[in-house]
Amino acid sequence: MRLASVGKELIVASRFGTSDDLDAFLISLLVPIALVSIVSGSFNASFIPVYIQVREDLGKEAARLLFQRALGWGLVLLVLAAAAIIVAGPFYLPLIGSGFSSAKLQLTFSLLLRNVPVVMLGGLGAFLAAGLNAERRFAIPAITPFATPAMTILFLWIAPSWRSIALTWGLISGATLELIILSIALKLSGFSLRPRWHRLDPNLKRVASQFLPAVSGSILTSGNYVVDQAMAAMLSAGSVAALTYGNRMVQLPLTLAATALGTAFLPYFSELVAHQRWRELRAFVDRGLALVGLVSLPLALALFLFSEPLVRVLFGRGAFTANDVKLVGRVQSFYALPIPFYLVSILVVRLISAVQRNRLLLWASAINLIINVTLNYVLMRWIGVAGIALSTTLVYIFASGYCYIAIMRQVSRRSSVDGKC
Repeated sequence: MRLASVGKELIVASRFGTSDDLDAFLISLLVPIALVSIVSGSFNASFIPVYIQVREDLGKEAARLLFQRALGWGLVLLVLAAAAIIVAGPFYLPLIGSGFSSAKLQLTFSLLLRNVPVVMLGGLGAFLAAGLNAERRFAIPAITPFATPAMTILFLWIAPSWRSIALTWGLISGATLELIILSIALKLSGFSLRPRWHRLDPNLKRVASQFLPAVSGSILTSGNYVVDQAMAAMLSAGSVAALTYGNRMVQLPLTLAATALGTAFLPYFSELVAHQRWRELRAFVDRGLALVGLVSLPLALALFLFSEPLVRVLFGRGAFTANDVKLVGRVQSFYALPIPFYLVSILVVRLISAVQRNRLLLWASAINLIINVTLNYVLMRWIGVAGIALSTTLVYIFASGYCYIAIMRQVSRRSSVDGKC
């Protein structure tokens, strides 16, 4: 899936370079994609630990009923969120696209209206994937995201004159195909896809009690991405596209590792917590963190040192100029630095969710957002759009350290009590 995504980015770079219509497309998707990310990440973090505990204590039927109820209320949330984006679009787009001309803002809003369905499609897909992941069926949720870059490449090939509209059709058709595949996989796994809207039972209340702080923390975390893009829009034309390209190649190894770690470890952590095997949990986390550091540090250093040649080889053709190569290479080199800290934070965040202490994420995210805005402002005045990428490194260093210390204190206390018992 990640290779397909990189292939899509190479084609987009060749067709669009750092053009205004690509800037408009990226800004139009900023809030919808952030919202899908918020909902999917928060639902996984809050639903899977409770689902596993209900399945262990009350049986599979009770767990499946919990899934149907969570799906019903999640659907309501997605409808409200999509409507809110449409209503708020004319107000927030001029803020995050403050450097855009009036014509560019008008194009951005028209693209927003076309892209809004991705909130419903992507959100529902995330709910269905969580059900499969909770049962340790990882293959289908991992493969289905291949559909979106594949459909985007198809539309860019058959309708190159559509420009940003081709990107929209690729996005929507790909998300629809993903939803169909996940629905079939769930039905074959014995799940019912019928949403239920019964009153909140104790198990669903437990999901909600973890979901709300997780959403709040994710909003603040996604706020970092929104802030980065919005502040890049304040700089020269093409800065938003340069920031996006610079992050894309780093995302290939990063997402491969983060998806594997985050998806597979959360159910395992949750089972250890459900059985109160605290010492085994702590030992496993420490070994995992050591291995992550050993593998990711050389990768981060290599990407930092050879960033510009890599960008030249991958993107340096078509509408992508030599100046674009130099700018994107500099941005990418700074985005490579936080790779070890990002992967550490993935493991730690999954541990926090398994222990059902998502309020820690809320506090960490709030502090991160403040640090990010401050550093963005200072560093982008110093080194331009590359300063925004450097700010990300410093934010992840703080976030991974803060979350690790906070959650391991709680795990240590529980393992001490367990040892005495």
